[in-house]
Amino acid sequence: MASQAFLLFFLVFTVASASYISDGVFESRGSTARSLLQAKKKCPINFEFMNYTIITSQCKGPKFPPASCCGALKQFACPYAKQLNDLNNDCASTMFSYINLYGKYPPGLFASECREGKGGLSC
Repeated sequence: MASQAFLLFFLVFTVASASYISDGVFESRGSTARSLLQAKKKCPINFEFMNYTIITSQCKGPKFPPASCCGALKQFACPYAKQLNDLNNDCASTMFSYINLYGKYPPGLFASECREGKGGLSC
């Protein structure tokens, strides 16, 4: 687990800096006893009142076309890549909670469809 975290940090730091959104943002980090000891900091970005129209207008069901959905996700999320890639805060989980709330997307839609290589989504 520690080696995976280090590897992800290394990839994020060296490759993803602010030009990628790491694939790690899609991972579910459920609550376990260990998670309680490693509480994440509150996200410095307030995703609650952001305008999600860029995603909800382009990523529509029932087919949810990957090109449209992933392109819209990148347009929305890339300005916040540095904060989203920071594993010490809850930005990624908070952002996806609001995206799914406002877009009513099926669970895991973006995680399963939006992949661009080892570094994550290119910004």
